[in-house]
Formats: sequence, C-alpha cells, structure tokens
Amino acid sequence: MSPPIVKRYLIAFEKYKWIGLASFSLVVIGSTVVAIQPEPPASYIANAALTYNRPPVSFSVTGTEIQQQGQELNEEVLLSDQVIETVAEKVNIKPQKIGLNIVIKLPKKNSRTGELESTIIELKYKDSDRKRAVEVLQVLMQTMIKLSGDINTGRLKAIIQKIDERLPQTKIELQAAEKRLEQYDRIERPAILASENGSLLTAVTSSQNQQRQIQQTIAGINAQIQSLQAKLGLNVNQAYISSALSADPIIANLRSQIYQVESQVAVLRKDLRPEHPTMIQLQRQKQAAEELLQQRAAEVVGGGGAAAPLTGSVYNIRAQSNLDPARQELANQMVALQTQRDTLQQQLAQQVQEEARLRQMYSLIPNKQLERSRLEQDVVLKKAIYDKMQAKLADAKTAEAETVTSLTLARGPMVIADFVKPKKMSVTLGVGGLMGLVIGGGVIFLLGSLEGIFKTREDIRESLKQREVALLGEIPLMPVDDLDLAAIPALLSADSPYLEFYEKVRSNVRRLGGKSLKILLVTSVSKTEGKTTSAYNLGIASARAGKRTLIIETDLRSPSCCASLKIAADPDANIEPLRYYANLSECIRLVPDVENLYIIPSPGPVRQSAAILESSEMRRLMEDVRERYDLVILDTSPLSLSNDPLLIQPYSDAIVIIARPNYTQENLFGEAIDQLVDSELGLLGAVIDGADILVYSSDIVESSSASTAKEDSAAEMSVGANNN
Repeated sequence: MSPPIVKRYLIAFEKYKWIGLASFSLVVIGSTVVAIQPEPPASYIANAALTYNRPPVSFSVTGTEIQQQGQELNEEVLLSDQVIETVAEKVNIKPQKIGLNIVIKLPKKNSRTGELESTIIELKYKDSDRKRAVEVLQVLMQTMIKLSGDINTGRLKAIIQKIDERLPQTKIELQAAEKRLEQYDRIERPAILASENGSLLTAVTSSQNQQRQIQQTIAGINAQIQSLQAKLGLNVNQAYISSALSADPIIANLRSQIYQVESQVAVLRKDLRPEHPTMIQLQRQKQAAEELLQQRAAEVVGGGGAAAPLTGSVYNIRAQSNLDPARQELANQMVALQTQRDTLQQQLAQQVQEEARLRQMYSLIPNKQLERSRLEQDVVLKKAIYDKMQAKLADAKTAEAETVTSLTLARGPMVIADFVKPKKMSVTLGVGGLMGLVIGGGVIFLLGSLEGIFKTREDIRESLKQREVALLGEIPLMPVDDLDLAAIPALLSADSPYLEFYEKVRSNVRRLGGKSLKILLVTSVSKTEGKTTSAYNLGIASARAGKRTLIIETDLRSPSCCASLKIAADPDANIEPLRYYANLSECIRLVPDVENLYIIPSPGPVRQSAAILESSEMRRLMEDVRERYDLVILDTSPLSLSNDPLLIQPYSDAIVIIARPNYTQENLFGEAIDQLVDSELGLLGAVIDGADILVYSSDIVESSSASTAKEDSAAEMSVGANNN
C-alpha cells in the first residue's frame, strides 16, 4: 500500500493537475527565455586598497581616541548614499550602477583581543569600460579618505561643542554647592566644632553641677523657712501680711486710738451707764477708728493701686497687725528667704531648660555632621567634574592640530579582465525543467493541503484517535457501474464480499452499545459521504444476522431512496405526513429480498420537517418500534444542513457518524464530534466509508482507490443525487 502522503498527493494531482502543468510551463518558458539571451559583454575589474593610518606623534588622549574610532568605519558608512552620489556626480554615472558593481572587504577583528587582524581595506569595481573602472575606483577612494577626515574632525568639534555647552552649567552647579556648604558652616559649624572639641559636653556637665548647687541652696532655705514658721506659727504669706500691717504707721496710730478709747470706756464703765452721752461718744469714736483701721488695712493688702496686692484677707486686722519688733524681724526674714527661694527655683528651671537645649543640640550633631559631609562631598564631586571637563576641553583643543584622516592609499587601482563563462542552453533548459517539476508539484501539493478535507482514511483515523472516538469499521468503495445515478448500492445478495465489512460494523455496534441498544441514529457532516448507503447495508447485515431490523428514513428534507431495496414509496405520504406515521400498517414495508428487514420510507421532501419530528405521532411511532424490533436504524439528514438529527436524537440510544476520505471536511467533522461529545448525546463511534481497501472475491479482485477519476465518479453514483 502507498504511504498516506503519496495518497494525498495523488488525489490532489487528479484535481489540480492542470494548475500544476501551467506552473511547470511557466517555469520552462522562463528558463527558455533565459537560455536564448545573448552573451553579456566583456567586463573589467579594478582592484585597489586603502589602509588605516595613525599620526606619528600624539600629544592628546582625545586625538588618540578619535583615530581609534576612525578604524571602526563599516561598509554602511564607507558606501553610504552620500558617498555613492558624490562619486556618481564626478564620473557622470548613475548611483545605482556604482552601488551594484562595487565590492568592499573590511579587515576582520580578532574574537579574543578585539583588535583588527589587518589594516587593509580591499576595493573592487566592475565595469565594461577599462578607464572608467579605474576612474570610478580612484574617485571613490579619494571620497572615502575625505569622508574619514571629515568624520574625525566632526567628532572632535562635537566633543568641544558639547564641553563648551555643559561647562558653564557645571561651573554654576559647583558655585551653588560651595555656597550651600558655606551657608551651612556659618550656621551649624560652631555647634559641630563645640561637639568635636568637647566644649558642648563640658557645658552640659557645668549646667548639671549648677543645678545640684541650686537644689542644695533651696533645701537649706526651705529648712530655715520651716524653722521660722514653727517659731511664728505663721506661713510665709501670713507673715508677710502681718509684717506689712504691723509696720504701717497709720494702722499703728489707729490701733493706739482704739486702745485709748477702750481704756476710757473701761474706766468710766464703773461710774456711767452705757446710755450715758459720754459712753455713747466713746463708742462712736471706737467704731470710727475701727472702720478707718479696716479701710487702711484693705489699702495695705490691696496695694493701693501702686503695688501688687497681698495674698490674704483683712479679717481680724487687730490680731494680724500686732507683731512686736522681734517677731516682725522674723517675719521679714521669712519673706526674704521665700523671695530668695523663688529666685533660685527660677534659676534652676533655666538651667534645666539650658541642659535640655544643650542635649538636643548634641543629639543633632551626627545629623549635622552627615549633612555637612554630604554637602562637602557634593562640592568635591562637582569640582572633580568641572576639573575633568576643563582638562578634556584643553586636551580636545590640543587634538585639533593632530586630527587627520584615518585612511590613506595603500595600493592604486589595477585592472584585470573578467571573462564570463558562456552559457549552455541545454543545461539551462534542463535546470528550468527540473525547477518546473518541483514548483508544479509543490503547487499541487499546496492546493491540496489548503482544501481542509480528509484525503485518506489514515487522516480520519488520526482525527478520531485525537478525540478518543471509537472507529467502528472501514467500508471499501463499492463498484456501481451498473447502478442508476439515484440508486443506493444495497448489498441484497448474501454472497457479496462487501457484506462482511458491514457485519464487522454491526458487531462492533452491538459490542460497544450493549444489549440495551435498540435505536441507532446514523448521520454525517455533509452530503455525499455515504450516510444512507451505510444505514441500508448496516440494516441488511443486521437482518442477515437474524435480527428483526427496521430502517426509518428520518431525512424529511430529501426524497426516499427505498427503490434501491425494491420498495415503492407511497406517492401520497407527503400530503399528510402525520397521518402517514400514525398508521403503522401503511408506513412499515417489508423488504422482499432480505428476510427480517423492514423500512419506513421518507414522505419527503416535506415542509416543516422539525414539527413532524417533534410530533406526538413520531413519539408513538418510536415507542412502538422500540418494542417490536431488535434494531431500529434512523437515517437522518447531515448535521451541517439542519438540526433535524438533534431533534430525533432523544429517541435513539446511540449515534454513529459517517466520514469519507476526499469528501469530509476536517473542521466540520471535528466540530460535530466535539459538539456531540461535549453535549453527551451518546456518540458511539464513527465509520469510514469509501476507503481504499482491497476486496477479494472468488472471481475477481476489486480495488477501490480515491485517487482516480473513475472511482470518484463511481463514488458519486454510490451515494446518489439525494443520498446524504
């Protein structure tokens, strides 16, 4: 047997042989045109060479770098459009001609060291005129040498210009950095120096010592105040008020007057009654003196508007203003100690604040040192950049006197004749014929690959294997030379060698479907794939096996093919299809040549086939035949034409899909199988119809192959005009 790729090519060749022949003819004609072309005129090749050079003395680094860069000129630069156009203008030749005939060979670099293995640049120019070849090459080399010098000078000027542009800004940045450092030192440098020489820590320690001394002094003053309070029986505020009241002369005078009046009242009380005018007068004098005493005490305690008021009250003024000189001195001493203590406490608070300030300043010293270091580094960096730019500018200006071209003439143009080997017409035609065969065959193979159709049964097997779908059997292509175009090749003879292939399909269906399989739905992707032929012959194989078998043509969109089983269809069935299916005695027919085989011919073509398939009459028909027959085969319409197979599917137990090489489209077949599997519609497997299988009989050996035109026409007859 031929390999699958050979089969595919033979099938494609049968379809597209004229296109392949046209491609072959075009290539042969083209090679003939090339073969009869006249010999080209004689040409001359001018050879010359350039070399890289360096100045004998180099005083600048920039000049050395530019000369080294000048040795990295590539072919795109040396043969740029500008160079070619300049040369073409001088020698009066089209630039395209120069670009096509010039060849340049640059020296290679050592892969390890990166240095050039040679300094020679080889140049070749081909022309039909000897003098013109030399002239073009001379002008080209001069232009390249000048271009190298211009490039080196341009690089140097670009460096100087770039430095001149950036130098002022770099100087401004350096001055700004120095100014920031100067301002920072003016503000923060004293504190940093104080931290560095230890004076800041000394100030903190001194503040702590002063705080301890003040605290000790305050403790001694507190002890003295407590001692004086114990002696006087007064606190500081009370002692201050009593001392102030006792020291006031007006209060002392008023108290003296009150004592005098009280003395007179005490003397006259023995002789005079309280109602006596003299007693009344004395009481009035005493009352007036007490009011004046109270008023004066209020003035003393309140400060009289000129001094700060005292903390206290003017109640019981006579008791508060009766300090003798000794107690008054103690009270004044207590007030003085209190004042001294308040002063020391204020000094202590100031020292505490000063210590906190010094500690805060000391804690910030590391950050200040880091900030100053950053500013100082910024100044150093910008100064280094500025100095380098100054040095680079001076070096670049020095290099102006050294910069020259990096190329120089190594060898002048030398001309040699270029002899062209004459063409052989026979060789050209032979090569053209061979290329024509290859191209024509490739076109045929490409067109066949782009069809998207299964070419061989091996292709269908691979597709089923990838989708894990069972292959129920392969049916060979049957000879149908003696059949009518609309007939189905039904295997009515029990001696047919093709019947065993359908018997194999039947047994696989029974094995995979099990004993519960009663109704089998047979469909295909599109027409002309042998669906009806497979359904008929599968029914015949089942009946030959002793099973009561019924074939129901549920493709209501096409006419019945029951004539192939020698059954005449009811001509009035399409008038009332529902009544036709409701009467089983009328619609079920016995096949005369095959025992146990029955058929319900299609009343089609009819309108509204979907409504008939979903009708209650069809449901009762399916329920009845399920009970009466061992196997019911439903021959439905193709999946790509309508949804009728999916409407009748609920009545079936399994689905068998028919595929045929050179007819079934790959994408439609894959989509149909994926839809049936994903929807869990009970796909049992697939059958390959029209396979190229050798069939042996007692008299002849019949070979079916999809690669010949005769077998293709026979396949068309086998499915008939309306056989899907």
